[in-house]
This record gives sequence, structure tokens and C-alpha cells, in this order.
Amino acid sequence: MFHSIRWRIAVPYVLLIIFAMTGLGVYLSNVVRQSYLDQMSSQLTVSARLVADAVSPALKDTPAAPVFDGLAKRYASLLGMRVTIIAPDGTVLGESDENRALMDNHLTRPEVAAALAHGGGSSIRESTTLNIPMYYVAIRTPMNNPPATTSGPTTGIVRVALPLQQIDTAIGRLQRIILGATALVAALAIIVATLVAGRITVPLRELTEAIGQMSGRGFQGQEPISTLIPHTMDEVGKLTEVFNGMAVQLQEQIGALEAEHSKLTTVLQEMTDGVLIVGDDGQVQLLNKAAESMFGISQERAARHSVAETLRDHQIFELWQRVKESGQPQSTILETGEKRLSLQVAATRLGEALPGGTLLLFQNLTRLRQVETMRRDFISNVSHELRTPLASLKALTETLQDGALEDPPAARRFLQRIETEVDSMSLMVAELLELSRIESGRVPLQLVPTRPLDILTPAVERLKLQAERASLILSLECPEDLPLVMADRPRLEQVTVNLLHNAIKFTPEGGKITVGGQLQNERVVLSVADTGIGIPANELSRIFERFYKGDRARASGGTGLGLSIARHLVEAHGGRIWVESVSGQGSVFYFTIPRAD
Repeated sequence: MFHSIRWRIAVPYVLLIIFAMTGLGVYLSNVVRQSYLDQMSSQLTVSARLVADAVSPALKDTPAAPVFDGLAKRYASLLGMRVTIIAPDGTVLGESDENRALMDNHLTRPEVAAALAHGGGSSIRESTTLNIPMYYVAIRTPMNNPPATTSGPTTGIVRVALPLQQIDTAIGRLQRIILGATALVAALAIIVATLVAGRITVPLRELTEAIGQMSGRGFQGQEPISTLIPHTMDEVGKLTEVFNGMAVQLQEQIGALEAEHSKLTTVLQEMTDGVLIVGDDGQVQLLNKAAESMFGISQERAARHSVAETLRDHQIFELWQRVKESGQPQSTILETGEKRLSLQVAATRLGEALPGGTLLLFQNLTRLRQVETMRRDFISNVSHELRTPLASLKALTETLQDGALEDPPAARRFLQRIETEVDSMSLMVAELLELSRIESGRVPLQLVPTRPLDILTPAVERLKLQAERASLILSLECPEDLPLVMADRPRLEQVTVNLLHNAIKFTPEGGKITVGGQLQNERVVLSVADTGIGIPANELSRIFERFYKGDRARASGGTGLGLSIARHLVEAHGGRIWVESVSGQGSVFYFTIPRAD
């Protein structure tokens, strides 16, 4: 029977009602009894004071007179209670219900002792004379009728009493009523508990079915349980709300996990290093965008193939096998793919994070290799550029030592050539130092709002004479109302001078060079255009490299650093420099500078 929740609810409910009614009956019995006793105590106290006031003169005048029996019976008849008059030594002077001659000394009675000590006292006990429970109240009667509680000579004690039978009768009647009510309520409780338990069982069963449906379909898109069962305000309703809250929390946690997964996926996909996760069976489980770009294969295709089929590189496959067999991290550097990418590959087991999985990390070293190549080329170019003037200086010096010093005209001519070579090397060293300072950021720029015309004009005036000597037409076409730019004017003047110097160098006699400025798409664009020999298309992407010289330009001298310095200075301003050229038709160099507004 107790396997059913209905009886688990009904039986304790009925027992609780019975115990509650029983406890209530006991409590009410005590309360009613105490109420009766309080009422009786008040009544007896008032009556005792009345009798004490009445018999006080008699006690003062004739304390042993037989008249006290008459007074006791008279007041007992009037008050409906037992009256006893007692002398201070405990002798009974008057008694309303019994023969006082047969009564013993009352000095030891609790109420009498309390009255003698404190002016008044009471007690509930069985009467020694009548052998029935009685409620006694005794009052001391001092001389000159002072208040009963006042200390002073005592002339006697007045005691009144009532039997407790009427209280016991009333309490018994109340207990019978409570017992009947308890039986009736218990019967009703059994009926009500059975019905309530039955009503609770039905929504609980419906709640169980709803939760089962939720667990089967999952929490995503699940409608609240409160819509699946009738809404109530009782514990079942609260339980429904708790489950709804739990579903919301689980959905939020799932959302948070998905957000974290999305973040990790985003980080993984945005990494510049290639990431490949391979299962214990050799199948590719994950491939990020960087790896897709390196190996030219998509995630969808890679997921259906092994690592050997995906990467098509036996070195990577062997590296994965070594990690799988040894369990120790492995790494290597190799070149792979059609692009001949230089990759550093690190492989490690994922352990508990992904049992059986292996992480392959590909770091693209191609750019670093290119930088190393550029560094080697730089050293080679410097060596090449210095070798020629140094060889020339050595030859000139040896010639002078071999006797040319004895020929003043020849010696003077050799010294001029030595000076020319030294100037060339000094220029190269100065430009190298300048380029190094610019690239390392040790050239502070003093950016102030500047008119583009104030940048171009000094450069044009500085090289105007050189252009005239080369029989070239140099013109400036720059509107005065162009917006101000944030510029370090001396540095941008240096850029313009470098561009003008190259234009003059590679433009034949009768050619034209135009320095200009214009506003394009809210950007200030400065330019140097010439009608010179132009630049081959295959060299356009390299002319801003250090020491780079086109084949036709190498014979013209120069260090090959001017355009590299110009590029770094423009980029330090936050701008961009580029060139448009057609071989044999001239070139146009452009550079932009951020506006001041």
C-alpha cells in the first residue's frame, strides 16, 4: 500500500490530523481548567476579603467567642462556599461545614502559612476534613483593618474554599466534545486526504510524461512544461516552475558552451599557423583555414580522407606515425606543396583532451626564409656596391705609388677620381644609415598641418637647375586650395627630391617632368611624372627594394637606396607610395599623405 504516493500522502495526513486534534484537546483542557481556576481564585479572593472585613471587629473584640461558627455558616450560605475562621495560632474559631471541635490545628495548612507570612495565600489540595479536592484562599485580618498585605499584628485568618468537582465536570464535558470532534475530523480527513492525494498524483504523472518528452526532444526549442500540464499554484506548480527554470539554466549553459566553442573555433580558424587534428585511425578530424590555404584542400574534403591522402606528403605522414608509436612530441622542417612552402611541423598527442588524437601544427617559415634571403641579398649587394669603388681606389692608389705622383697633371686627375669614389661610398654609407634609422623608428617625425604646395615647391626649386642642365622641362602643377596634410615637411621634401632625382636621371634630353598634387576620393595624392625610359613590368614590384637597380639603371650609378628610403618615409607618415609605368613611355610615382582634418 505504501508503494503508492496516494497512501504516502493520505496516511501521514490523517495521523497528523488525529495527533493535532489530540494535542489541541489536551491544550484546550488545560487552558479551560486554568481559566476556571483563575476565575475561581478571583472569586474566592474577593469573597475572603469581604468575610475578613466583616469578621475583623469580632476577632478584635472577642476572638474566642462561639459566635464565629454562626458568622462562618451565615457567610457560607450567602457566598455558596465553605468559610473557615482561624486564630493566629492555627486554632479553628469558626467552621461552616464541619464540627470545628473535631478539626486539628490549621497552622501548617499551605494557604494559612502563606497568609500569615504574606497577608494572603492559596492552594489546591485534597481537604483533610472532607477528603475531596478543594481550592483554598486565606486572607490575614490585621488589627485596625489595614490592607491584608500590610504587616502588623494579626487578629485572625479568614479562609474560603470551593470544591473542584464542578471544574472537573466541565473539563470532562469539554474533553468528550473534543473527542467526538476528533473522530469526525479524522473521518473527514481520510476522505479529503484520499481525494487530495489522488488529485496530486494526476499532475505528477502528467509532469513525468512532460519531462520524458523534454528529455527525448532536448531543450533547444522546447516549450515550457507549464504549457504541457495545467498550471497550479501548489507544490506541483512550483515544481513545474523549478523544472522550467532548470531548463532555462541548462539552455543558457548550453548557449554559453556553444559561445565558448564558437570563440575557440574562431581563434582556431583565425590562426596564421595551420592546425590539423588526426584521429587514431589516421582520419582527419579538424582542419583550420590556414591549413586549408597551405595545402589547398577544404575541411569537407579532408574530413573524408586520411592524413596521407589529404596532405600527400610522406614526411608528414611518417612524423604522425612516429608520434603515434612513441607518444613523444616530434618536429621537423620541410618544404611541401606546389608553392614549395617552408614549414616547421610540430606533432603531439592530445591525451585526455582528445584520446587517440594527434595535433599537427604547421608554422609557415616561407616569409622568414624570404627575409633571410633578402638579408643575404642585402649583404651581397652592399659587398657588390662597395667592391667596385674600393677596387678603383686601390688601382688609383697603386698607380700613384708606382710613379704617377711625379706627373702632377696625372696625379691631380687620379686624386679627383679618388675623391669621386670616396664621395660615392660616403653617400652610400649615409643612405644606409638613414635607411636603418627610418626602419628602426629612430627618426622622430614632427607632424604638423602643412600645405602640399609647401612640400613640393622647395624640392622643385632645389633641382630646377639640375633639370635645366639636362635640357629637361620641370613644372609644378599643384592647386593652392588642397586640404592640409599632417606631415614632417623636411622628410617629405626629401621623398620628393629622391623621386625628382630619379626622374631627371632616367629622362632623355628634351623630356618633361611634372610635379603635381590633387584630391582623389578625399585623399591628397602627390605625384612626380616623367617622359623617360620607363620601367619594365616585371620590375615594378621590386623597385622599392634596397639596392635594387634595373638593368638599364645599373650603368647610371647610384646606390639603389633612394626609393627604399622614400617608401619608408611615406609609410611612416601613414601613407602609401606606388608607381605606374610603361617601358619607353615614362613613369608616374604617386604617394598619399593623411589629411590634417
